[in-house]
Amino acid sequence: MKYLCLGHASYDITFQMEGYPEENTKTRLDSTIGCGGGPASNAAYLLGKWGTDVSFAGLLGNDFYGKKIQKEFQDAGVDTSYLELSDLSNTMLAFIIANTKNGSRTILSSKDKNPLALSLCPEEKYDVILLDGEEEEMAKKVLERNKEALTIIDAGSARPSTISLCYCVQYVVCSHDFAEDVTHMKMNYEDINTIIPIHKVLQEMFQNEVLITLEGKGTFLKQGEDYKIIPSIPVKVLDSTGAGDIFHGAFAYFLSHGVALEKTVRLANIAGALSVLKLGGRFSMPTLEEVLETERQTRDS
Repeated sequence: MKYLCLGHASYDITFQMEGYPEENTKTRLDSTIGCGGGPASNAAYLLGKWGTDVSFAGLLGNDFYGKKIQKEFQDAGVDTSYLELSDLSNTMLAFIIANTKNGSRTILSSKDKNPLALSLCPEEKYDVILLDGEEEEMAKKVLERNKEALTIIDAGSARPSTISLCYCVQYVVCSHDFAEDVTHMKMNYEDINTIIPIHKVLQEMFQNEVLITLEGKGTFLKQGEDYKIIPSIPVKVLDSTGAGDIFHGAFAYFLSHGVALEKTVRLANIAGALSVLKLGGRFSMPTLEEVLETERQTRDS
């Protein structure tokens, strides 16, 4: 089974702090963590670590950070034939402050005002395609070439390109922010009746399967005529960076292996939850065995 993750990649530099820095002060930290990041990028890395035949397609600068990300992928078993390193672009950097006191993370990043578009078109046939809303034109070309593939979008924010691609896939797995921004409606995690109308609007718009992630609360979905929230597992959050990306990678893995939707979501919830126990998106990824064992323990308890 061949997987393709197409979209955004960046290099994340994480600063661990107990609290949040005060404006106009200097803070010296013992260490920082640097590794690749980005939704499709992290999903590809997870799928590589889990032993799949996965490729990543995206654009990076032909610079120090771009080459580091390329090597990370290769070390994880991710095919980089369609990872484009351009002399005309810079690799996006993301600076992350991980507040270990409350588990929050604050991200500062920048992007070229006129970013280049990916020019290397993946030529193989793929069984599973995971998008993150970036590289809209190339994504649509790949989808057109792979009409039989299982197709999923990680819809994190309501950018025009992301919304456009939501019409083209089978599964829209979106954040609560995306759901609220697109529908102009507000939800309350504690009241499922505030989420159902939002889900109905999205499903009517996109005419496909829609799931809404609710961070540590779990994931909202419709199965048959039933609406439900599949809960996550309780964990003490150290750093939530990349948890959503890991959820989407795990979702693609289990769904493509024939696991029923509800159990797929439960397992993906666990993968995302386990990742927040460690710092750094790449370094926090659980193994497949850890996810399966945790699911067994929670089921038996």
